[in-house]
Amino acid sequence: MTDAPAPLADPHLVYDPVVGDGPKDVVILGSTGSIGTQAIDLVLRNPGRFRVTGLSANGGRVALLAEQARRLRVRTVAVAREDVVPALREALSAQYDAGEPLPEILAGPDAATELAASDCHTVLNGITGSIGLAPTLAALEAGRTLALANKESLIVGGPLVKALAKPGQIIPVDSEHAALFQALAAGTRADVRKLVVTASGGPFRGRTREQLSHVTVEDALAHPTWAMGPVITINSATLVNKGLEVIEAHLLYDIPFDRIEVVVHPQSYVHSMVEFTDGSTLAQATPPDMRGPIAIGLGWPERVPDAAPVFDWSKASTWEFFPLDNEAFPSVNLARHVGELAGTAPAVFNAANEECVEAFRAGALPYLGIMETVTRVVEEHGIPEMGTSLTVSDVLEAETWARTRARELTVRTASAEARA
Repeated sequence: MTDAPAPLADPHLVYDPVVGDGPKDVVILGSTGSIGTQAIDLVLRNPGRFRVTGLSANGGRVALLAEQARRLRVRTVAVAREDVVPALREALSAQYDAGEPLPEILAGPDAATELAASDCHTVLNGITGSIGLAPTLAALEAGRTLALANKESLIVGGPLVKALAKPGQIIPVDSEHAALFQALAAGTRADVRKLVVTASGGPFRGRTREQLSHVTVEDALAHPTWAMGPVITINSATLVNKGLEVIEAHLLYDIPFDRIEVVVHPQSYVHSMVEFTDGSTLAQATPPDMRGPIAIGLGWPERVPDAAPVFDWSKASTWEFFPLDNEAFPSVNLARHVGELAGTAPAVFNAANEECVEAFRAGALPYLGIMETVTRVVEEHGIPEMGTSLTVSDVLEAETWARTRARELTVRTASAEARA
């Protein structure tokens, strides 16, 4: 184990870009989403520690984006949708006093990537989906510390990210990986026996595969623990999200897949655990709240006081752990498979799943059809041939094929159901 490559995320190593004194300058990508809004709340409560210099968003919530820009007094605002620039400029003008200079506006599909390379200390990538890959690579290449909440960019572009990242440059923000990151600080890599990633089980915990055949979109969106965006929430219902996290843990910590275990923990108090070779297990626990992991991503190696709520240990509580039902939720084992295949296989898995989730939300695919279709796309893709010589073009080409094929299979499924 000591001969394994150095992990991407190592709590013992601190990467510190050369910047000036004062608060840490931060760029937030995906500022109007769940991660972004909670990060902004953390920043506003800690003005002496952090200063936000730039915000990016897709462009669907320009009023909120303009309000964030004004409250944080950012230099730059980026939107992926060029068509919303007039509305954004109007919203900014309404927020700022007459004569006060407005932030610079970047617009278009590369706007977030340009912002990620701008002058700052840390880039928080809170974008959802594989479109976060280019900003991730840009931040790393520019020498920024990367607080990574966009797991998809690491999963689909693992070798590309690993080739650019310097020791300690990536700090994970997913609650599970922030937990592993903190627990790993207690020992050396040679001390680690396995990683234990916890899963809430989502809204369908305890149901058999047969019982899942008629669940609805509303059922899948009713997560019992976390308040997240619709795509991540449905990924949690299928446990695809947990499969992606297994791949992410392998890439971040260079632990083999057979030493990464998933257990169901409905309370979501323990965010993940590390089992060491001496038999001890360290668990990182907080009440469910993403501001704690975000604070680790922005502040490490320092902790941010009162970043997240704490337990009241004077009150009785029950913490439960159950094995994962791989028959009802085959996504985790499929993720292990594509992770071991490497190359473009993870990109195919992720892209096909994104298409199938959208089809499920639109009523064109049943719940069980999500993983059935993803599995078929992965099987048709086969074994990648490029090995470790992955390029961005390879990833984009594989994603395009996977999305097209998933849509074709979805249409066939919808037509067959209509005829039945």
